Amino acid sequence: MRLALQYVLSVIFIVQMYLAMVIYALFWTPIVLVRREAVFDAVHAYCRWVRASAAVLVGLRSEIRGEVPTDEVVIGAKHQSFFDIIMIVSVVPRPKFIMKKELLRAPIVGWYAMRLGCIPVDRGKRGQAVTKMVADVKAGTAWPGQLIIYPQGTRVAAGAHKSYKVGVGVLYSQLGQDCVPAATNVGVFWPRHGVLRKPGIAVVEFLPRIPAGLPVEAFMARIEPAVEDASDRLMAEAGFPSEG
Repeated sequence: MRLALQYVLSVIFIVQMYLAMVIYALFWTPIVLVRREAVFDAVHAYCRWVRASAAVLVGLRSEIRGEVPTDEVVIGAKHQSFFDIIMIVSVVPRPKFIMKKELLRAPIVGWYAMRLGCIPVDRGKRGQAVTKMVADVKAGTAWPGQLIIYPQGTRVAAGAHKSYKVGVGVLYSQLGQDCVPAATNVGVFWPRHGVLRKPGIAVVEFLPRIPAGLPVEAFMARIEPAVEDASDRLMAEAGFPSEG
């Protein structure tokens, strides 16, 4: 009975989350058209609504730990579900992503992503997009902010393993910016697929930054164990069984 109720509450939560997206877009879009900077207020407001409604409807509270980066940095984040995106975007001042080009066709999301300064990439052509982005940063034409990238390249279920791609190291090296690793346990409560949202405390933790200037190999040797070890710790804290 309790599980059935949680499924019902999860469906209600998901429906209202997307309905709220439409309502927020109707309210904010005219403002953003007049003042582009308002796009950050819009996405912050929506993401905070999702966090608050998750706590009320399905008992999924959320917590941000560590020092939230506010300067121009690369955020190399563990990605387990849509909720870790929501949590990070809710707190960093000027978030932007390298994202799949297909998302440009998504209603509301695609338009707002471009207003944020996200970088759409074709599958297999990520290198070209990174080159252009680096050139824009160096030329001063790119919007300053926090560039969020997922080193594993996709969502990875809680407890699953997927190697880190060197692209994050190349990006870190070419931009010449610090990198802030970010760990999470979100997948324990909000999986990649399915409807059920479980009660608990979802955490995103910003870890000590990796200063700019390291060789790519040294950077990769630091970011993967830092993020994976911290994510394992957070998942264990949430009651997720460890491999041991």
